[in-house]
Amino acid sequence: MQKPLELLFRDIPKSDATIDLINTRVEKLERICDHITTCRVTLSKPQTSQETGNPFQVMIEVRIPPGHDLVVRRDPGDMAMHDALDVVVRDAFSAMERQVKELMQRQRKEVKTAAQQDSVAIVEEIFTDEEHGFLRTLDGRSVYFHKNAVINDDWERLEVGTGVRYVEEIGEEGLQASTVQIVDKPGVRRPKVE
Repeated sequence: MQKPLELLFRDIPKSDATIDLINTRVEKLERICDHITTCRVTLSKPQTSQETGNPFQVMIEVRIPPGHDLVVRRDPGDMAMHDALDVVVRDAFSAMERQVKELMQRQRKEVKTAAQQDSVAIVEEIFTDEEHGFLRTLDGRSVYFHKNAVINDDWERLEVGTGVRYVEEIGEEGLQASTVQIVDKPGVRRPKVE
């Protein structure tokens, strides 16, 4: 974490066992998500006489970039009658772990989706005997592609300068193009419609 854990006790005496439990659960959160910036845990006992439910309140606040603030709150009465503080803390952290895991899954899906978007390039080099070539992207990068990545059986139609649309992916040798499709072939004109 960028900032150290903030641990607040309100109307509850501090205990080493509770502090150790919280530190252990925060470490588990950091294993799930390695870019948590802040974590605040507040433990309180808002009421002195309680007839039903647990007498403790536990609130966990976690910030994960870009701009995700996750909060779990366990209030008096949420759980079984008179649960011990450690049980309430474990329950709150289990709920936070679920939220962090869900966020990580959404973020991974967003990154994967963005990486799989079509890109546009031109054929920079082609080695027909070796069945591969290189594309030049709009931002000047060189991207490898193999004959098997060319769709619609258009391998034979490719030549230097041919405009293509493709999907970038990470292969065994690094960045490469898949699903290469011709979008513009120099020197080929569409017939005039009369």
